[in-house]
Amino acid sequence: FNRSIFDRLESLPDNPGDEILEAVPVLRDVYDHPKVSGALASILGPDYHMYRHRHCHRNMPGTPSQMWHLDGGAGASERNPEHVRAVLAMYYPQDVSSDMGPTALVPGTHLFPSSADRMASYGNFKNQVVATVKAGTVLITHYDLWHAGTANTSKNVRYMIKFLFKRVFDSASPSWNYDPSALAKAGPR
Repeated sequence: FNRSIFDRLESLPDNPGDEILEAVPVLRDVYDHPKVSGALASILGPDYHMYRHRHCHRNMPGTPSQMWHLDGGAGASERNPEHVRAVLAMYYPQDVSSDMGPTALVPGTHLFPSSADRMASYGNFKNQVVATVKAGTVLITHYDLWHAGTANTSKNVRYMIKFLFKRVFDSASPSWNYDPSALAKAGPR
């Protein structure tokens, strides 16, 4: 399945941008998969919406690293860690090794104030996460998380297809089997 998507991406004459779903309709199966749709519903509520903006990132061999950035700009979504309004869902149709320009992410940066745009010129961060993943991985992150594509020093193309999902309604209760007493029994971490 993932190889067929990779092959279809390779056959595209150019990047269709927001039209990637029309160019590769089988991508809908990735986001409709019960594990992916279940995770999205758990985060955004059962009535979440696939936003119109989406993008296929083709990281060619020799591509340099990107600067750290936010896709929506600082403050694009509500900065409340207990009430997420938007997420990025990044799908990788091939195994991604450390030399293929994997996505790097800095956990917790979705909580930075909007003046944090100065970090765009910084290099590596302590505790950054580099997404070396298996084919078929869907990485779901907060929309305001700082991230960057790293340099592709391999001889292989690295694809990442990014979709944006937004909350439609505020949830009245958790969409999963939530037992607050279980957390209390577990004690401090």
